[in-house]
Amino acid sequence: MATKTSAVLILGLTLLLAGALAAQQKPEDIPDAPSATRPIPPPAPPSMRPGADEETKPDEPPPDSAAGVTTGSKELPRSAPDSAEQKPAPPPMPPVTTVPAGSVPRDAETGDDLYKIRVTTNLVLVPVTVKDSEGRLVGGLLPKDFSVLESGQKQTLKFFTSDPFPLSAAVIFDTGMADVGLRKVQETLSALQGAFSQFDEVGIYTYSSTVGRVADFTGVGKQLTATLNQVKGYSGVNNGPPVTSGPLGPQGPVINGRPVDYPVDPVSTPPKVARVMNDAILLAARDLSKRDRARRKIIFVISDGREQGSTASYKDTLKVLLTQNITVYAVGVEGAAIPIYDRLQRIHLPKTRGAMGYSDILPKYVSATGGGTVYGELDQADIERAYARAIGDARNQYTLGYTPKAGIGGYRQIEVRVRRPDVKVYAKDGYYPLPTAR
Repeated sequence: MATKTSAVLILGLTLLLAGALAAQQKPEDIPDAPSATRPIPPPAPPSMRPGADEETKPDEPPPDSAAGVTTGSKELPRSAPDSAEQKPAPPPMPPVTTVPAGSVPRDAETGDDLYKIRVTTNLVLVPVTVKDSEGRLVGGLLPKDFSVLESGQKQTLKFFTSDPFPLSAAVIFDTGMADVGLRKVQETLSALQGAFSQFDEVGIYTYSSTVGRVADFTGVGKQLTATLNQVKGYSGVNNGPPVTSGPLGPQGPVINGRPVDYPVDPVSTPPKVARVMNDAILLAARDLSKRDRARRKIIFVISDGREQGSTASYKDTLKVLLTQNITVYAVGVEGAAIPIYDRLQRIHLPKTRGAMGYSDILPKYVSATGGGTVYGELDQADIERAYARAIGDARNQYTLGYTPKAGIGGYRQIEVRVRRPDVKVYAKDGYYPLPTAR
C-alpha cells in the first residue's frame, strides 16, 4: 500500500513540474505564407546550444549577410543595396569646345596659337661634274675636297652625295637644220634611247619656225620608241640658199625673160626663216619645273646651233633654267660640229643680230648651266658616243648643297673649287633664289 502511494506521489510531482515548464515556454510564431506584395520576414536567429558561450557565433550566417535570405531549404537573393548610398556620383563632364576643321586651337590662358611651327629653308643644290685632263669623270671625291663660294664668300656644305640620280630629260630636235644633217641624226635615235635607263623619263620636243611638243614625259619603253619612230619621218629644210629666180623659181612661164601672165616683172623675196631655239628651251624648262624634285632635270638639245626669231630672250630663258636648277647638254651637228664652236661663247663679239640670227647661243646655255661643253660630232658613230657621254655626265654628278644667308633677291654668283690639280670643274655660274614662302 505504501509502495503504491509513493508511485502516485512521484507521478503527480512529475506532472506538476511538466506543467510548470510548459507554462514558462512562449509559443513559437508561425510564419505567414509567402505573398507577392509582402516580402518574407527574416527568420529568428537560431537558438544557442545549451552550455555554449554567449559570444559564440551561430552556425548560420546572420540575416543581413550578403549571401542571401534562408527560408527552409530555399535561399532567396537579397535586393542589392542602393549604389547611390554606397558610391558618390561622378563629377559632371567639363564643357568641350570644338573648332572648325583645319583651324588651330588657342590657349585659354595666354590666347596664343598652339602647335604652330614655322620653318624656312632655302637649300641651294649645285650639281658638279669633275673631269681629268683627258675628259674622264673623276670619282671618289669627298666633301672636304670641295669649296663653294657665293658672291666670293665661302659656304658651309649641308648636303653632299655622289649617288646617281634618275633623270627627267627633255630632248629637243632642231628640225630647221639642213635635211642632210637631220637625216644623220635620225639614224642615231636608237642609240639615244639606249643611253637612258629604265628609271628615267623622257619628253620629246621639236622646233624650227615654231615649237612642237611631240610627246609628254614617259618612261623608256614602247611609247618612247614609237615617238622616236615618228621623229624619223620629219624632214629638214632644203640645202643651199632659197631659189628666187630661174627655171626653178616661184614665178610662172616667161618669154624672152618676161612673164606671160603678168604685165610687170614680179618681185620674189625669200621666205622669212625662224629658228626659235630660245622658245623651245623655255617651253621644255617650264614643263620640267613640274616634274618630281627628286629627279635631276636636264635639257638635251640636238641642233646646228642657230637661233633666230624667238619671242623669248636668252636672258629670260636662262633665268628660268637657273631658278629651276636645270642643266643644258647639247650635241652639235653640221655647223655646230666644228671644233671651235664650243668656244664661241668665250669670244666677245659685238651684239649684232643679222639675217642669219645668233650662232653662239647653244654653248652659252651649256656653259652657264654647268653642262660642260657642246659635243660637236660629224659622223653617225661619234654622235652615238656623244649621247652616252652627255647622259652619263648628267647622271653621275656630285651634288653639293648649302643654305645661303638671307638677303635681297637677285642673281647670285657661284664658284666651285676642287682640291685636286689638273681637273676641270663644270658647275652652273649662279642662280636666282626663289621668293620666300609666306
